[in-house]
This record gives sequence, structure tokens and C-alpha cells, in this order.
Amino acid sequence: MDVSQAIEGRQSIRAFDADRDVASTLITSILGTASRAPSGSNIQPWHVYVVTGAAKNRITEACTARYLSGDEGKSEYHYYPQAWRQPYIGRRRQTGFGLYGLLGIDKADTAAVQDYRVTNYQFFGAPVGLFFTIDRDMELGSWLDYGMFIQSVMLSARGAGLETCAQAAFCPYYDSVMPLLGAPDEQMLVCGMSLGYPLSEAIINGYRTERIAVEAFTTFVTD
Repeated sequence: MDVSQAIEGRQSIRAFDADRDVASTLITSILGTASRAPSGSNIQPWHVYVVTGAAKNRITEACTARYLSGDEGKSEYHYYPQAWRQPYIGRRRQTGFGLYGLLGIDKADTAAVQDYRVTNYQFFGAPVGLFFTIDRDMELGSWLDYGMFIQSVMLSARGAGLETCAQAAFCPYYDSVMPLLGAPDEQMLVCGMSLGYPLSEAIINGYRTERIAVEAFTTFVTD
């Protein structure tokens, strides 16, 4: 798999083979490759927590209980804009309707939507969960660096025959997740990620989002 194939074939996988474990040595290799991601002055602002087995189950149980109780939690940072506008709200809605439409779920069916959304906290069946944290005193530049690191994790995983799904869904429950990770107070949760071998036959894994044309977001400035 060359670089273009790895990037163009990447997608958020939402159904994993729960019975196929991922060797810890392979996880270490993936993270080692990803650690070559660039960062300003090489400060490498990332911290990664790998959860499997009982540790992962405790996070699933804590977040699931809160979600099903109606507790929406509150993230420590705003992932999305506070005031939506076009074209961003349109793209978000297109993704949501496409995803639920593929699954045959009417978004007005709150019970069905809830049943599906809770699979986030089950890591979509993946045997491995990753949690990424950053020191609180880091600034926006380090968050930009972090995005490049997370993308590198995804691509490195693909090179190893694995797939991923980055998940901000855990962030509203950071106050449950972080203590279960044993993370210190000076760190904050950036996001979670599911890691494992995909179920190729799962309908949801056939969902692909669209991308706008290069001409729509690029301006060539010449003379």
C-alpha cells in the first residue's frame, strides 16, 4: 500500500472483529511509526493510553451508563463551531443522513438512534481503544501537531492491515474516562479511537463520505 492508497482508502470503520486480537507489539510498532509526525520544535505533545480487556470494558460501562441515563456530559473544549452555518452544517447533515440511511434508521426514531449511538462507547466491537491526551498548558500549535500525529496513527494502522475510527464521542465523559486511564490532572482528553481488524461484510463499513473538489477549497496565487 503506497501513501496515496493509504490516505484515499482511509475511512471511519464502525464495525470491527471483536474476536481478532491485536498484538501489543503491533500496536507499539504503529505508534512508533506515527511518532515521526511533525511537531513544532519537535516538542511531540502527545500522550497515548492503550486500553484492552477489562480496562476497556470499564470505560464502556461508565460511558454507556451515563449516555443511557440521559447525561450528555460536557467536553472541555469545543470540537464543533458554536454557531453552525453553511456550508458546514450542510455537510454535517449530509453525513448524518447518509450514515443512518444506510442502516435503515429514521433519525426521528430516537430509540433506534440511541441504540446505534451507544455502540460508540463499545468501540464498535474493536478489541483495542486508544485515548489521546495533551498537557493543558499547550497552545493551538500543539493541537495542530496532534492532528498530524493522529492521522499518522490511522495511516500506520492501515499499513499494518488494521483500521480505525477516531471518536470525539468520549470527550463529554472525560471526567469518567480520565480517572479510569490513570491520567494526571494536568492532561486533558483530545479524543478516543477504536483500533482493530474491520468486518468487511458489515454494511456500515461500506459507507463513504464525499469530498469537495480541490478547486472548491484551493486558490492559486501567482503574479
